[in-house]
Amino acid sequence: MAHIKPADIERESMNILTAELTARGMVLEGETEAVVKRVIHTTADFDYAENLRFTPQAVARGVEALRGGVVVTDTHMALSGVSKPALARLGGTARCFMADPETAEQAKAAGSTRAAAAVLRAEAEVPAAILAVGNAPTALLRIAERMEAGWRPALVIGVPVGFVNVVESKERIWEVCTRLGVPAIVSLGRKGGSNVAAAICNALLYTAAGLLDPSSRN
Repeated sequence: MAHIKPADIERESMNILTAELTARGMVLEGETEAVVKRVIHTTADFDYAENLRFTPQAVARGVEALRGGVVVTDTHMALSGVSKPALARLGGTARCFMADPETAEQAKAAGSTRAAAAVLRAEAEVPAAILAVGNAPTALLRIAERMEAGWRPALVIGVPVGFVNVVESKERIWEVCTRLGVPAIVSLGRKGGSNVAAAICNALLYTAAGLLDPSSRN
């Protein structure tokens, strides 16, 4: 069997999913196309063509914020999935506060989850960060609370997965971001996950760094 380059596999996968979207009557246009396709490519789940929601200019604002900016994830799984070469090309960095002893201490003192405590650290240490939440509804609820108190992160990516408080937390962050004019990308419903959060970050990174063509990442 001939060796197939990863870039060729990705390119063919994108061709297949684009054809299937067309067959389903789903036409993606504008700045959201790269994000939706990257998430479908990651999950093989075409429901994301319908359940991903974008505030006006969310992609453009996210791309702008990535140039020299900071991505904060709620899990190390999401952190590991964010493209470090693309970040480096843009002069950006990625962080996750979840496993830090300081976060555990703050959570214990406050009687909160570590995810909620990590949000407070993000607000204090990198207030203009892109926040990528793929696992913890409590993080989204705390972000919404702090935004109503005046915090304005660069972009909120709200895509936790699960059954408990997941739908409610995403509806809440969507309402608050929309009302306050904070850019947001949210997957309404139960679906999401750390891989989806990382995929959205990478779509924005590849757009910002001119790396949407997979061969350009070699």
